[in-house]
Amino acid sequence: MSENTKETKKKSNTGVYILVLIIGLIIMSLLIYLILVIKNAKSGTEPVQTGVVSNDNKKIYTQSQLNDSVNAAVQAALAEAEPKAAQEGRRVILDNLKLGLSLGNKVLDTIRPFYPNELVLVSNGAYHFIPIRDDLKKNSLDKENLVRLESGELQYFEGQEKISHKGIDVSKFQGKIDWEKVAADGVEFAFVRVGYRGYGSTGKLVEDDTAETNINGAIAAGIKTGVYFYTQAISKEEMQEEIDILLNRIQGKDIRLPVVIDVEKVSPADGRMNSLNAEDRTELVKYFCEKIAQAGYKPMIYHNMEMGVLMLNLEELEQYDKWFAYYNGDIYYPYAHKVWQYSPEGRVDGIDGDVDMNISFSAFWEE
Repeated sequence: MSENTKETKKKSNTGVYILVLIIGLIIMSLLIYLILVIKNAKSGTEPVQTGVVSNDNKKIYTQSQLNDSVNAAVQAALAEAEPKAAQEGRRVILDNLKLGLSLGNKVLDTIRPFYPNELVLVSNGAYHFIPIRDDLKKNSLDKENLVRLESGELQYFEGQEKISHKGIDVSKFQGKIDWEKVAADGVEFAFVRVGYRGYGSTGKLVEDDTAETNINGAIAAGIKTGVYFYTQAISKEEMQEEIDILLNRIQGKDIRLPVVIDVEKVSPADGRMNSLNAEDRTELVKYFCEKIAQAGYKPMIYHNMEMGVLMLNLEELEQYDKWFAYYNGDIYYPYAHKVWQYSPEGRVDGIDGDVDMNISFSAFWEE
């Protein structure tokens, strides 16, 4: 055999070997693919490939790509559903507002349930939404335990036991009071106004000319008695004048209840204390409480919701007991208070006409 023939035969054999190797590789690849198909068919999944496009133009995804696709679909579905949920929520809110108002409820009473973490009130013609503070002492009152009698009197129960105490506060506007009849009607405690300061520019001091009679009459009837002064002081000097009147009037008397500073915002725009900011007003109230405590009496602060959350810094007055005025007849105010003045139109035997009604939730005069 010539060298050319040998070379030709050698090349031919090499070609055969290469062809056999390629065929073997193809067969091996098919076997591996079939094994994967059978394995994945048993597990209920498709063969895992990386973004390969098959002959029928259907894309096969990796598991990672499939997860991404599912997440994208879920987010798209949520995005589409959100407006529908928002519309439904809006409809429910509007229906409840309409129902509350159509039943004759006040606007405040209607909207307050929608803001459980805020105090909603009106001040200066605007609605205020004040977050309830975690740093202030709270009361533990449950509205389910509050009972209103046919007379309008409120009582508070724990289980079957009434734990509340009935009280009033009076001034010259109640006229002549028969304190024995008042006591017989179940009144256990009373606050008597000693005087007030006018809200005009002069801030004239006026003593209540029935204070002496009312203090003596209430004490004689066995009613626990305290006093209050309606302040419009704008300086410590003026506050001291009011303190002096109070202490002179109660000297030597059996005063079992606190001595109270009645701090209110008056309606006329020229109200003297209306011009004070919360810091200055708080400082005057603190001054009153400190001086009353130094004199040997227990101080107390009378205020309503507007005064408490907008016009005083309550965190600086935490150590002093509160007397809270609120006439809605429900338990809404969350902060601690010893006495609640719940109505200016109460009726009590021994008093002609209306009288302020109060309820306490403990015998606070014994504390």
